[in-house]
Amino acid sequence: MEIDPFVFRLSIFILSIFVGYYVVWSVTPSLHTPLMSVTNAISSVIIVGAIVAALAGDKSSLFNTSNIFGYLAIILAAVNIFGGFLVTQRMLAMYKKKKKDK
Repeated sequence: MEIDPFVFRLSIFILSIFVGYYVVWSVTPSLHTPLMSVTNAISSVIIVGAIVAALAGDKSSLFNTSNIFGYLAIILAAVNIFGGFLVTQRMLAMYKKKKKDK
């Protein structure tokens, strides 16, 4: 009996959603900043793959499916990276010592 590749990949995707949910929500608040940094690094790798997908194919047909999804992946990963940096900056600002007013 052979398992359909789509069902196999879909089950891996669903399991990764559950694992990701429990990993993120079980992290203590002091570890959220390193977690965001790792997420930013993963998103930068995603952008490299998205650029490859966006530029793949013939030069005559610029708007085929892989190009459109590649451009969409670039936009979403860029939003994720910049949002992650903003959250990291805010979290690091919480640990800075506040200056006392004289």
